[in-house]
Amino acid sequence: MMPSNQWQRARQTRSELVIPPGLVQTWITQQHEVATRMTELPYPGLPRFVAAADAAFSLDGKMCVAVAVVWDREKTELVEHVVARRPLEFPYVPTFLSFREGAALQDAIAMLKHAWEVICFDGQGFAHPRRCGIATHISVMLDRPGIGVGKSRLCGQARDPGLKAGAWSPLIHRQQQVGIALRTRDGVKPLFVSVGHRMDIASARRIVLACGRGYRLPEPIRIADRITKVERAK
Repeated sequence: MMPSNQWQRARQTRSELVIPPGLVQTWITQQHEVATRMTELPYPGLPRFVAAADAAFSLDGKMCVAVAVVWDREKTELVEHVVARRPLEFPYVPTFLSFREGAALQDAIAMLKHAWEVICFDGQGFAHPRRCGIATHISVMLDRPGIGVGKSRLCGQARDPGLKAGAWSPLIHRQQQVGIALRTRDGVKPLFVSVGHRMDIASARRIVLACGRGYRLPEPIRIADRITKVERAK
């Protein structure tokens, strides 16, 4: 993520955040640059300590509330969670989520004291129109292995995978595979999994499934999501 002081700050008019002229084009340029630095390679084995990051917004709509967790896959238990808050600078603009949530997420990740090996994000990675969703953007900035786990499809098309957990189908955008639709629980809607950084899609699929505890979401993301719902109300 680019340092905040390299961005133009949004104005606030009548309590509404506004994007300054030209900023979206700056964001596009940054996304293309970050995407060129993303590396795709197999991840060896399965990580024991898996981090996850998720964000929500305070009930008054003024703060981004970010949560990062570390989950012990072998003991199936949460070992650490932290919370970071930042004032919102920008309104929601589709495909630019990392510029709205990224700074707070990075703050939370930096607060983690326990070592972790892979981080999962509640959002897209390579499965993005410019191949730079929030999972890729932050993972590249950290230069750490990362995975994007989207609850819904941002771009591309995928056939519905089989109904059993573990079934998957390619997610194709502009004649390129950008991720997969992955069934993580029998009969529930698939997730859209893609590479963040220093990962390939086969490794990402294996890790997401290994982090399952019988729910649709992999456990680290499910825990982070649950904590954000509590913290946003404070």
